[in-house]
Amino acid sequence: MDFGFMWEALKILIAGLPLTLNLAAASILAGGLFGLLITIFAQTGGRPAMVIANGYVFVFRGSPLLVQIFLIYYGLGQFRAELQSIGLWQFVREPYWCAVLALSLNTAAYSSEIFRGAFQSVAAQQVEAARASGMSGPLLFRRIIFPIALRNALPAYGNEIILMIKATALASIITLMEVTGLASKLIAETFRAVEVFVVAGGIYLALNFVLTSILSWVEHRLTPHLRPRPDPLPAKDKPLHV
Repeated sequence: MDFGFMWEALKILIAGLPLTLNLAAASILAGGLFGLLITIFAQTGGRPAMVIANGYVFVFRGSPLLVQIFLIYYGLGQFRAELQSIGLWQFVREPYWCAVLALSLNTAAYSSEIFRGAFQSVAAQQVEAARASGMSGPLLFRRIIFPIALRNALPAYGNEIILMIKATALASIITLMEVTGLASKLIAETFRAVEVFVVAGGIYLALNFVLTSILSWVEHRLTPHLRPRPDPLPAKDKPLHV
């Protein structure tokens, strides 16, 4: 291991971190919102809506993300005239937007299943108690169902966010120079794969460590009822049982 070279490699690869974070943030935000819409659509649209939502989830969960990226980046180029006629060619011709679209559609399928399970985990007793208090419709959803479902979904959705951070590495195959793209370019120039990939892996590890710490803090703040409560009486003040 040449630690001097690894330090120089770190300075090169760190330049791709903003693009990695940009890809991850855009795809997580868009995919999370789309996944929530899919869940609501499936739950409120009746049998046809459920069939459509299940079909979408089956396709994007059952096929590799790499294939999805190729289909969007290379496949949509075959419909240039049609896309130009509706003003979308300037969008799909850019590798960045193709990567964001593929990542967003993929994470939306997984997110919708996470949200579906979270909504179904809301106890019926809590909903009935809210209705007995006079809540219904949007107010019931906003103040009871959605906050509880969000709290229940956070651990699984946090894992999905971490997976999407790592999935941005696949954007390098369509010429995007994020961390993995710069690593591949540096290896082609130096033929030192071990040191470069160790540094790249360290960057992803550090990034996910920070993200995991943030998610753990948020989960801790949202679940005060699960934390052990302090004993209100000191040991010396507790009554003795005879």
